[in-house]
Amino acid sequence: MAPISDPCSFSSFSKCVIRHLNLNFYVDFDNHVLKAKVAMTVEVLEDKFSLLTLDTKDLKILKVSANGQDAKFTLGEQQQGYKGSPLDITLPFELSRGQHVIMEIEYETSPRASALQWLSPAQTAGKKHPYLFSQCQATHCRTMVPCQDTPSVKHTYYAQVSVPKELIAVMSALRDGQEPDPSDNNRIIYRFRQPVPMPSYLIAIVVGALESREVGPRTRVWSEKEYVDKAAFEFSETEKMLKIAENLAGPYVWGQYDVLVLPPSFPYGGMENPCVTYATPTVLAGDRSLATVIAHEISHSWTGNLVTNKTWEHFWLNEGHTVYLERMIGRAMEGEQFRQFKAMGGWKELQESVHQLGPNDGRTNLVPNLQELDPDDAYSSVPYEKGFALLYHLEELLGGPEVFMGFVKSYIQMFAYGSATTEEWKNYLFTYFKDKVDILNKVDWNGWMHTPGMPPYKPQYDTTLADACIALSQRWVKAKDADLAGFSKEDIKDFSSHQLIEFLALLLLEEPLTLSHVKRMQEVYNFNSVKNSEIHFRWLRLCIKAQWEEAVPLALKMATEQGRMKFTRPLFRDVYKFDKFRDEAIKTFKEHKDEMHPVTAIMVTRDLKIDSTGL
Repeated sequence: MAPISDPCSFSSFSKCVIRHLNLNFYVDFDNHVLKAKVAMTVEVLEDKFSLLTLDTKDLKILKVSANGQDAKFTLGEQQQGYKGSPLDITLPFELSRGQHVIMEIEYETSPRASALQWLSPAQTAGKKHPYLFSQCQATHCRTMVPCQDTPSVKHTYYAQVSVPKELIAVMSALRDGQEPDPSDNNRIIYRFRQPVPMPSYLIAIVVGALESREVGPRTRVWSEKEYVDKAAFEFSETEKMLKIAENLAGPYVWGQYDVLVLPPSFPYGGMENPCVTYATPTVLAGDRSLATVIAHEISHSWTGNLVTNKTWEHFWLNEGHTVYLERMIGRAMEGEQFRQFKAMGGWKELQESVHQLGPNDGRTNLVPNLQELDPDDAYSSVPYEKGFALLYHLEELLGGPEVFMGFVKSYIQMFAYGSATTEEWKNYLFTYFKDKVDILNKVDWNGWMHTPGMPPYKPQYDTTLADACIALSQRWVKAKDADLAGFSKEDIKDFSSHQLIEFLALLLLEEPLTLSHVKRMQEVYNFNSVKNSEIHFRWLRLCIKAQWEEAVPLALKMATEQGRMKFTRPLFRDVYKFDKFRDEAIKTFKEHKDEMHPVTAIMVTRDLKIDSTGL
């Protein structure tokens, strides 16, 4: 097979691959840097090999050696945008195919490393100690470790992390003990080992005043003490989900499955770092109704972590399959109608993403072209929901969920511990269903994969759980002011949290309601007091679209009290479009941007059309 290139990486991984990293981190909270040393075991894939190229961004390289001998290195010019600088290392000797070399690099990260968010004590829940967390997906690991920053390459790792003794370190690996730092008795060294090969974007580190609670035979929840008991309650069904996932997809190979609830500035709902899934505190609803985020991250243990997209253009292989598995877990726990209901909600999220990006935007392709595009700029619900819709369509054509899940499990076994492209996935699909090739040939593959906009086919989902939501939303849409007295809190007394989310999501697809309508809705349903973040978010968007001025401070409060991009970006965009409050949106963002994760701040800067050079 011809070697694949990755437009997001400088590294020549067709010539050599990293097999193992040995990391030493000294966490320096005063200067917001990691002082680090990495020893990497590199396997050579060609003869006469003497030049190694690695991905870096904003790293200060201090010293490089190869098998203990000093090696010359040059750091290329910093490229515009996310790519950073290639680190070219000239080996003091030539190597042949199949040989290994141990490269040692001493370096320091930058205070502006996009993978690392340094929080002051004031930005934490406890207010006493600083906090550090990393977020490397998609291309940010290069700001933390010189590496082959591509999902095409997988390696194991070992790490030692020196931190102030009042703090605890956790990594995306198995805990391997701790000891006092021999060079400073005010510090502790924590050790970690990750024996399963994984891509660089899954390296993760968290350092803070953490506590943990055991919630299952292989699960602990971690967070600051202010959140830890809430998290233990919310994620108490983790082992049940893990067992269902194992029945569907095969053995769980990572050993431990911990969940770490991060401070509010974490930009995503969850992040599937092996051995320690990150979760946003916005999923702590108090009733476990948002714990499906954990079903999604658990599913990544197979699709994403065990089998990985080979480059970021094939991101849908990670996310589409993970949504499919997540909903199969939901089916086992809540029934088929629940799966259908969640699939309908996903279709609406896809419609909103296509509407937001534009139906002709190449980022709405299932397989986008990332030649000149930062993967963070391409991030949306498209790979998740367009990917799921394709898999569900194939399920319908090929014999139902049990039959298609058999393929998904076989695909995972086939590509386990490696990475795949869409073409490799499709070839395997045709091989697995070799007796149904005539059916597969009728699928509009180009329409699904390489055409922007909504998919060429819309599945017909079972609407049983959605019918009441649809009926009530239509009552509100059609109601005249004289009809508003006919609404009461009885309308929603039998609705689950999921149905309330659906009801509001349906209204957001309609023309904006009038101000009198949303005021009446607040009177009878009292959505302002709801703690569930998914309901609260959609309700505030509905109010802003209806131009209810009293909702603006509430929307900006939610947009800045937490930094989950799913919530923060649309709320800022909606207030920005409310002409009277455009300046208020920009002013509020500028006041809070330093509390935000770097990725969130960059994306909101673009959403609000602010010149980032002036920030």
